[in-house]
Amino acid sequence: MKRTFSQHLWQAFSTGLFMTVLLAYGTPSLARAQAPDSDQQKILAGYFEEWSIYGANYNIANLQANGVAAGISHLIYAFGNVAPTSGGPDALCQLADTWADYQTPYLPSVNGQAYTGPLYGNFAALLQLKQLHPNLKIMISLGGSSSTNTAGFSYAASTPALRSQLAASCIDLFINGNIASGISAAGLFDGIDIDWEFPSAADKTNFTLLLKEFRHQLDVLGKANHAHYLLSIFAPAGSQNYSNIDLPKVATKLDFFNLQGYDLNGTWETVTNHAASLFDSRRDPNFGQGLDVEAVVQAYLDAGVPGRQLVLGVPLYGYGWVGVPEANHGLYKSSTGPAPSPAGDSLETPGVATYLTLGSLTGFEHEYDAKRIAQWIYDPTTLTFWTFDDPSIAWAKALYVDFRVPGGLGGAVVWAFKDDDLNGTMVKTLASGLGRH
Repeated sequence: MKRTFSQHLWQAFSTGLFMTVLLAYGTPSLARAQAPDSDQQKILAGYFEEWSIYGANYNIANLQANGVAAGISHLIYAFGNVAPTSGGPDALCQLADTWADYQTPYLPSVNGQAYTGPLYGNFAALLQLKQLHPNLKIMISLGGSSSTNTAGFSYAASTPALRSQLAASCIDLFINGNIASGISAAGLFDGIDIDWEFPSAADKTNFTLLLKEFRHQLDVLGKANHAHYLLSIFAPAGSQNYSNIDLPKVATKLDFFNLQGYDLNGTWETVTNHAASLFDSRRDPNFGQGLDVEAVVQAYLDAGVPGRQLVLGVPLYGYGWVGVPEANHGLYKSSTGPAPSPAGDSLETPGVATYLTLGSLTGFEHEYDAKRIAQWIYDPTTLTFWTFDDPSIAWAKALYVDFRVPGGLGGAVVWAFKDDDLNGTMVKTLASGLGRH
């Protein structure tokens, strides 16, 4: 019987070969020599949340100061809004936070030069970043997880006129940079990321038609400007969601898919589990439900999406439970609820925390799941369990991207920059694994 890709890797991982390779050949210079494709073609993207500048005090300048900007290919700015939700008459793109986007004069400089206006905020900082890194592509992500944006997309996609209006509005606002009277951000954005969470079965045809309209208008503008404008989507992991997208047709309109490789398990469940494991395991109580990266990648490949268009999502945050029994170091065990938010964590949400915080917690046992390529930490004193990716997992996922299909997958994308440690260790590890450093 022919083995699947995951079965081949499982054998290597379970015999300890994988960890031996990581230890012996874990430097970029050695590992990259065996890569099947030109590494510089691999995408390494990351989401910058516009609200990062507030509670987390994380700015565009941080990406330059810690060296992360030198290793990434794409920065995706989240979010722009889609309105209205119904009733029209027009479908429009809107700025979600004008103060953060272009008004605040208080952000640190990226290149050492003062901001002179009239453009300020994150947009001015991003333009400075592009001056330092001319090959960096910056995209605006439209939508997000809010029900308002989901309803806005559904309405805007419902007729040819509304689809045309929305695409034209978004392109004028972000690609042309007409953000306010007398204020321009022209030259900032190189493309658009559609983050529609989540189209329903009734939206399936309209979702494709909306992307077709965006692709058409971007191409018309690109022809006039002698440029290629990018188009991507947030590509969901759950079969109940990606089944509502005509994947092969959508693939013809996109440059790449930002494939959800996280939130595969979490604190909406009472039993502990890995949030972003590479592979499945028969020990998993959810075995066979597609809640692992390999299952999601395989589903998209089976649907006809080329591997080079799949950009694997890697989380820079994790999920935690409390009241977890000590057996099996807490894995696959019942809990009494989400773990308290660690002190000082910027997310300030029970049951979820950043790598910045989780990577430095003390008093925890560190455990590695060689079958699933995942790691977790457990405190037997407080009965607390956290699942998150660390640099060893990031490196493994970079190798997975390199070798999953001939020529490799398209690359990797992280959510979100501010959740990494101060040195940008997770992103830099991915950059090394993809040959970008």
